[in-house]
Amino acid sequence: MIRPAYLTAEAMKVSINSKEIEIKPNTCLEELMLQCNFPDNGIAVAVNEEIISKSLWTSKTLNENDRLTVITATQGG
Repeated sequence: MIRPAYLTAEAMKVSINSKEIEIKPNTCLEELMLQCNFPDNGIAVAVNEEIISKSLWTSKTLNENDRLTVITATQGG
């Protein structure tokens, strides 16, 4: 499990693509995507199997045990 150094005992657990991590309470989706170094464009995110529009990432606060699925677009053919 990943535990960033800035976390306190009040950290909560979420999973990203089945990998459990700890985040601080009241973390919004946009903040988490930045912390995890996901690209700014070309990704889709679902929280508990519900796609979250990028325009809502700043207002979507994550909760304990949320399950995130991040899909990255790839080029090819």
